[in-house]
Amino acid sequence: MKAVVMAGGEGTRLRPMTANQPKPLLPLVNRPIMEHVLRLLKRHGFSETVVTVQFLAALIRNYFGDGEELGMSLSYATEEVPLGTAGSVKNAEEALRDDRFLVISGDALTDIDLTDMVRFHERNGALVTIGLKRVPNPLEFGIIIVDDDGRVQRFLEKPTWGQVFSDTVNTGIYVMEPEVLEHVAEGESVDWSGDVFPKLLAEGAPLFGYVADCYWEDVGTHESYLKAQADMLSGAVAIDLDGFEVSPGVWVAEGAEVDSEAVLKGPLYIGDYAKVEAGVELREYTVLGSNVVVKEGAFLHRAVVHDNVFVAPSTNLRGCVVGKNTDIMAGARVEEGAVIGDECVIEAEAYVSSGVKVYPFKTIEAGAVVNTSVIWESRGQRNLFGPRGVSGLVNVEITPELAVRLASAYATTLKKGTTVVTGRDVSRAARTLKRAVNSALTASAINVHDLEATPLTVARFETGREDSVGGIYIRTTLGDPQGVDIIFLDPDGADLSQAAQRKLERVFGRQEYRRAFPGEIAELAYPPRVVETYTRDLLRRVDIRGVREAGLKIVLDCAGGVASLVLPNLLGKVGVEVLTRNVGLDEANPTETLAERMRDLERLGELVSSSRAAFGVRFDPVGERISLVDENGELVGDDRALLVMLDLVAAERRGGRVALPVTTTRVAEQVCRFHGVQVEWTSTSQDVLTKAAAQPSVVFAGDGRGGFLMPEFSGTVDGIAAFVRLVGLVARTRLTLSQIDRRIPDAHLLRRSVPTPWAAKGSVMRHVVEAAGSRTIDTTDGVRVVEEDGRWVLVLPDPAEPVTHLWAEGPDADVAQALLEEWAAVVERAGT
Repeated sequence: MKAVVMAGGEGTRLRPMTANQPKPLLPLVNRPIMEHVLRLLKRHGFSETVVTVQFLAALIRNYFGDGEELGMSLSYATEEVPLGTAGSVKNAEEALRDDRFLVISGDALTDIDLTDMVRFHERNGALVTIGLKRVPNPLEFGIIIVDDDGRVQRFLEKPTWGQVFSDTVNTGIYVMEPEVLEHVAEGESVDWSGDVFPKLLAEGAPLFGYVADCYWEDVGTHESYLKAQADMLSGAVAIDLDGFEVSPGVWVAEGAEVDSEAVLKGPLYIGDYAKVEAGVELREYTVLGSNVVVKEGAFLHRAVVHDNVFVAPSTNLRGCVVGKNTDIMAGARVEEGAVIGDECVIEAEAYVSSGVKVYPFKTIEAGAVVNTSVIWESRGQRNLFGPRGVSGLVNVEITPELAVRLASAYATTLKKGTTVVTGRDVSRAARTLKRAVNSALTASAINVHDLEATPLTVARFETGREDSVGGIYIRTTLGDPQGVDIIFLDPDGADLSQAAQRKLERVFGRQEYRRAFPGEIAELAYPPRVVETYTRDLLRRVDIRGVREAGLKIVLDCAGGVASLVLPNLLGKVGVEVLTRNVGLDEANPTETLAERMRDLERLGELVSSSRAAFGVRFDPVGERISLVDENGELVGDDRALLVMLDLVAAERRGGRVALPVTTTRVAEQVCRFHGVQVEWTSTSQDVLTKAAAQPSVVFAGDGRGGFLMPEFSGTVDGIAAFVRLVGLVARTRLTLSQIDRRIPDAHLLRRSVPTPWAAKGSVMRHVVEAAGSRTIDTTDGVRVVEEDGRWVLVLPDPAEPVTHLWAEGPDADVAQALLEEWAAVVERAGT
């Protein structure tokens, strides 16, 4: 039986370590990752192996040759262009068509029992058996659900936290029958989990999952690279180490010289022919490569040092990686998470701060302090993007330097000569950061249409209307005057999709930005009459029939924000009597606290009641979301406001579909059913809701947080458009908001958040699925468990915080509370 080792990946997340060598050749305790994989194959009898190569293929072929030194027979299948996980195996079909074969990644560390996995495959008569492993953080892997017999039930490739319904992930290790290659197109980029397996599953093919009780680490990040080294030294993985264990946990390879006065605190590894002088202190999880020299007074702790490195006296290396042929001179200091590439020189007394990446062939001058303004990992964030875009404290985490790097990374993902729209709220911080963004974009050959201070809704509209490829909007974080959000828009004006966010993150992480040649510096323009165009299109597309005849009086609160830049031009054309407040732009206070918001809503209610207005509307500071007050001056909560708007739209349309997030009360289904409208449930992700609202038959969408989408005008959340639509609906229905609210059944939907460590999130979701038993589950976003009587609970991990959110709904508050308590206990037990 043959094996296929996939060794074609670039390993971009591991740069600069992989800037000049392929990921499978990265050393783990002085052996390439792929060599550990080949030794595992040989232990289980796979001596004949095909290696698929693409990126820097010659280096892999030159290192391993024909496999004779390992007692194996190696052949190579070379891809001219990347063909994907399935396409690369298809490329090696000539050597695999006679018998079943095993596929394994050449850049993951594992001690899986391949012999037992093959037996499992044979016993089940499987077409494909997929190696599975339970992991704490399943975000970067493909999740697979299997039944009690191991048969595959569902695939989900690289999910968001809202899509995590298990911690059982695809290891990329497969046992396959040769006929599976008939389902892979030749010469095309094809993926096993994304393309082939779902199709086979739909056809009823026997796909099985082998849940392995083994060690498995996908060495895809700098953190996992260091972790794999530590696990090997501590014995967490069954692997052979070259050398002699001279004391517990202290491994010394052939020819190494270690002075008796050196301090060694294992587990650690000293490579062959390395030299460690007196006065050196090597602490836990340090790995020295071949021919490394460490001079007196040096201190190394959890440092991985590749071959032929010189470490001078009094240096200090902690939790870092140093590439081969590099010199670390006297008194230099390299901190946690830093990576020094191959053939660099870190001169005397230089300081390389946490998280800094130094690419190959660079020199850091003596005494220099190499720093970064923001280290995202130090803030506990898993990703650059959060639920509000890229967010942080002004001039602490979000600085002009960071804004330049972000905009440069964004520009690098776009074609030269294209156009990006930029805008901001009224704050001085947003104005400063936008100037930095504009400079970075134009310096990267991207034309900029700067809208200056404008509502986010107008920026979205202009981005989608113009021949632009995207947009950037900067605003003060809602409720936090010290914070700022940088929001990236796609060509339609919607938030970037998860895939586009990941692409931008990869470029930002590599810090490989494109710059324009002098003749390519792009233009900065200020398009005229944008508000007039927005207003004209809004009134042309949104139905305002009957408004003038109804004689409505409305009270508006602009929250001192940019919505007031649009409303004067708009209100005179709508035909309503309006009383406005907080219409002046407030640069010093561009946002509001929750207490300030509730105070202003209370004041708005008093004005509505005393002026006998039809209702009141309060915009958020960027005009994106609205809050409603009825004719009695009572606040209509965001949940009820969604139902009121839904009822009005559905009653008028009498058909079509509405898009709502799964966190919405199921009373919405009753409202829609009464009016002959269908509900399409979506995830809570804003970009997913936006995509759903763009479908032709969708007449309305809302997120339950004051955000409404009016598909007839825009596919994005727009508070101003929602206000105009509401005015038209109320004018024609001749009912007050309180009357509409009263005809809608009461909802009993409760919410709670349970603290959950990041490492436990996947396990929590698996326990929730298991606890559901035979009950119906819905995995549109998170896991929603539905009881026979219609009660339901939704368990959803937070994408940016170590928290799990729960929603529970029942026929009354007591039932909903009991349901919430029950499932909160499940989450708490699983998270401990």
